[in-house]
This record gives sequence, C-alpha cells and structure tokens, in this order.
Amino acid sequence: MPQVLGALVRRHGQFEGCEDAVQEAGLAASVQWPADGVPDNPRGWLMTVASRRLIDHVRSEHARRERETVAEPAPDVPDTDDTLVLLFLCCHPALTAASQTALTLRAVGGLTTAEIARAFLVPEATMAARISRAKQRIRAAGSAFRLPDGVAFEERLRVVLHVLYLIFNEGYTASSGSSLHRVELAWEAIRLARLVRAQLPQDGEVAGLLALMLLTHARRAARTTPGGDLVPLDEQDRSVWDRELIEEGLALARESLGAPVLGPYQLQAAIAATHADAATAGETDWRQVYALYLILERIAPNPMVTLNRAIALAEVAGPGEGLALLAGLDADERVRGHHRLASVRAHLLEKAGEPAAAYENYRRAAKATASLAERRYLESRAARLRP
Repeated sequence: MPQVLGALVRRHGQFEGCEDAVQEAGLAASVQWPADGVPDNPRGWLMTVASRRLIDHVRSEHARRERETVAEPAPDVPDTDDTLVLLFLCCHPALTAASQTALTLRAVGGLTTAEIARAFLVPEATMAARISRAKQRIRAAGSAFRLPDGVAFEERLRVVLHVLYLIFNEGYTASSGSSLHRVELAWEAIRLARLVRAQLPQDGEVAGLLALMLLTHARRAARTTPGGDLVPLDEQDRSVWDRELIEEGLALARESLGAPVLGPYQLQAAIAATHADAATAGETDWRQVYALYLILERIAPNPMVTLNRAIALAEVAGPGEGLALLAGLDADERVRGHHRLASVRAHLLEKAGEPAAAYENYRRAAKATASLAERRYLESRAARLRP
C-alpha cells in the first residue's frame, strides 16, 4: 500500500486526498477480492481504483476542469519504488519531529493510530489529532515529490531513522494482537534502512540502525515456541538464530563504531552484537552491556534505556541494585503504567527471592499489555509463583 500511495502522490499530488483514496481502494479490495479473486496486477488495480476514488472527492472548479484528463484509465504502475520518497515527504520540515514520525508510521508503515499512540506512550485521541494536523500542514506547505538533497537531506535523516526504528520495533514485538511478530513490518523497516544506507554509506548512525535491525531480527525464529508462546533471550535456542543476518549485522556494527561521532543506534547495535557474540546466555559479557547502556543513557536519556540498564546492572551487581534503579522510574509518567516496567520488576523480584511480590507484578504486567503473546508469557510466569 505505501508503494501505491507513493505512486498516486507522484501523479496527482494532494497527499491527504491520496491517502484517503488509497485507504478506500484497500477497503474495496478487501470486499471484492475474496469474491472475485485477486487480479493479475494487484498494485495496478489498487492504483486504478484509488485514482477513481480521488476524482470522486474532487470538489473545486479547477479539479472539475481537469477531470477528463485525470479520469483516464491509470497507466501501468512503474517498477520504480516511491516508498523512500514518500518516507522523506512525511518528514517535511513544516512538521514537528513527533508529527513527522507519526505521519510516516501511518502512511509508510501502515500502523494503526492506536499502535502509534502506544509507541509514543500517549493517548490514542492525542495521536489521532496529531496525525490529522500533520496531513493538513503537508497539504498547506506543499512539497515536490522527490528526495531532498544537501542539508535538507541531512536534517530529515534523523527523523527518518527514528521512524524506521519504531516501525521495526512494532514488527519485532507487536504492541497488540495474537502474534508476537509482524514480520512484514520488520522486513519493510530493514528494506528501507538499506535504501537510506545506499544514500549515505558513510553515516555511522545509518549503519548502526541497520546493524541493530539485522542482529535483532536474526533471533526471530527462536523467540517463540511452535505454539506461539514467547521465549526470553536467556532461554532461546541460539542454534536457530540466523547466522547470515548476524554476520552482516556484526560487520556493520563494527563499521559503525569507527564513525567520528557516536550515536544511539551505534550503541544499541554494539549491545546487540555483544549478545550475538555469546554462544550461550551464560557467556554474555554483561559488564560490557552495562557500560554501553550507561553511555547510551548519557547521550540519549530515555526511561526504556534506564529499564534495560537495570537488567544489566542486576546481572553485574545483583537484583537488589537493579530494583533500586527501577524505583527511580516510578515517578516517570511515560513508563509508570507500562507493562515493561512491571515485568522487569517482577523478573528482578523473582531473582531476589521475593516470589509473592514478583507474582503481583507479573499479573500487573499481563493486564497492562495488549499483546496476547506477551500476556500469555507473563501469566505463565505468574502461575509458577502463585501463592
């Protein structure tokens, strides 16, 4: 769908109207294809229907004069992929960084408003309003449908990387639904990261982000049982990790650390590489992991980074130290009710020999997550500790 949207915007402009038309075409496909069969050229079919829907929404006299031209049958959709151009268009400088990210997740990543709201840790209504305002500003500001160059490219790049990071995270661990993974999103984020790297092969953060994605995605086959239940990192069968992705990721991680400026994606890639280097969970160099999280927290403070640092600290200095670090997050509204804070606390309480408190936190975490796979895992952990 992002490729159809990109092609439609390239041909007609009107970003907001094109997105609405593509969504309507997708709805039409969901109704017609099961009954009539999938057409030989699905993307061309969507492009044709979306073009017609766009015309149906045209109201101005100028658009009516152009109706005859625009209404001609849509030509074959070109083989060129406009997704990257669409990605940078969504990161238009007229938008705030948060709006750029939200709009791109919606238009390019295909995430729902609820999923984006969870990624940003804000209410769904707030995110819906943000996306709506972003569409309006894109329409008002106007922008040629092409990649920016020079300084403009660099300025938009950091937002683009953050968008891809969020899309990948949603694909790797879906925030809702019965499946832990949304594999198509993870692969799409990797594909787009490769496209960005082709534009900036010397950028350390681009290489770091791609390395992080590859090293993380390499574990996918080991993260769930055949029944779909979650398997934590320390219990995974590392023999089924994708060695090809790991080797590529390790090479990129090493390359990224040679850049003159160190950024958060390079550090996260280094952490993922440390886990990938360990043949078993017991061989993990937790001191190195903790040191990397400490640096990451200094250059890119974030409650989720602190949460992960607490896990590493518990491995290095004991669960009591990790729990003390977690206590500082209780006043942070961004994570106070988040299931990950409760689940990490439960894990450390269990390691500290406090099963009753661990049980309550596992239950609290299970109730807070919208992911059925995570909920089943957390409930199973609680069941083992039930008083």
